[in-house]
Amino acid sequence: MTGASRGIGAAVAQGLGAHGAKVMVHYRSGRAEAEAVAVYIQEHGGIGRIVQADLAEPGAPDRLIQETVAAFGRLDVLINNAGDQISRVSLPDFPDELFERHMAINVQPVFSACRAAVRQFRKQNSGGNIINVSSVAARTGGGAGSAVYAGAKAFVSTFSRSIAKEHAREGIRVNVVSPGVITTDMQDRVTSQEQLKATATQIPMGRIGDPDDCVGTFLFLCSDQLSGYVTGQVVEINGGLLMP
Repeated sequence: MTGASRGIGAAVAQGLGAHGAKVMVHYRSGRAEAEAVAVYIQEHGGIGRIVQADLAEPGAPDRLIQETVAAFGRLDVLINNAGDQISRVSLPDFPDELFERHMAINVQPVFSACRAAVRQFRKQNSGGNIINVSSVAARTGGGAGSAVYAGAKAFVSTFSRSIAKEHAREGIRVNVVSPGVITTDMQDRVTSQEQLKATATQIPMGRIGDPDDCVGTFLFLCSDQLSGYVTGQVVEINGGLLMP
C-alpha cells in the first residue's frame, strides 16, 4: 500500500492488519510513522513490513511491487494511496515545474504501479485487485487553485475505469475510493481552518471526515467475498457533500 505511514493510508493499513492481512507499509520520509503502523499491524494479528520509496523517482513503483512479492511471496491487492495537492495556485500563476511535480506525484506512480501489479497478477495467474485513490475534486473541480490536482485525480478515476474493463476477463478488479474533505496533514496544509469550518456547513452530515471513516470501504473492496462482482466503480466517501 502506497502512502501508508499517515492519514488515510495509515488508518487503512491498520484496518487491514486488524483483519489479519499482510501489509507492505510504504513511506517516503516518515520512517518512524511507518514503523508505528507496522507495529500496530503486528499487534493486531496481521503481518506488517515497511518499505521506503520516493514514488516520483523512475522505477520506484516497480521496485515497491518487487519488494512486496519478495516479502510475502505474492501480490493480492495493490492500493495506490500516495498523492499530494502540494499547494493551491491559480492557473495564471501556475509554473511548469509545479505542474510536473503534480504529474510525478499523482499520475505517474499510479500508472507505473498498476502496470507492475498487472504484470505480477499475470505471473500468478490467479486474478488480482487494484484500488486507486481519487478525490471528490475529480468530480467537482475542487476549490480555488486546485485545477491541476483535480485534473490529476480525474485521470486516476478514468484510467481506473479503463483498465478495469481491459482486465476484467483476467479476474483483475480495479476500483477507486474517492474521499471528500478528510482531516489529514495535507488538508491542514492546503486548507485554512476557516475554510474547513465553512465546508463543514455544506456537508449534510455536518462534519469533516476522519481517516477512519474511509477504512470500511477499503475493506469491502479488498474482499473478494464481499465485492467480488464490483469493478470499475468510484466510491465516494464525503458525508453527502457530493451525491453523483
